[in-house]
Amino acid sequence: MAIWTLDKFVRQEHTSAVFQKFYMMPDLSQSFSYLIGMIQGLIVLGVIVGFKKKFTYGATLILHTISTLNSYSQYLNPWEGANILFFVAWPMLAATLALFLLREYDTTCTVGKKLA
Repeated sequence: MAIWTLDKFVRQEHTSAVFQKFYMMPDLSQSFSYLIGMIQGLIVLGVIVGFKKKFTYGATLILHTISTLNSYSQYLNPWEGANILFFVAWPMLAATLALFLLREYDTTCTVGKKLA
């Protein structure tokens, strides 16, 4: 998710194209792209440092689930263009679900109380 966050700042036109194609949001402004990037960046940073895991891990799971499901048309034509790359979203979705479900055991880089 970190690379997608950076993409919102570096290639705003790509972010706009993605939101137009997959989320039916035409004409995404540069300011809105930056706002989305900042929010997503805070969530990613929260995951990295283990801050408020129920929220940050949960938000990551929800955002990735929406992204994966919104790409359903890419799964229907896997051999057309770069659509085969979209299939890596499924193992990532499983990983984010596992991370969310096992969040209390993830104590390596956690801000706050550790599991006893």
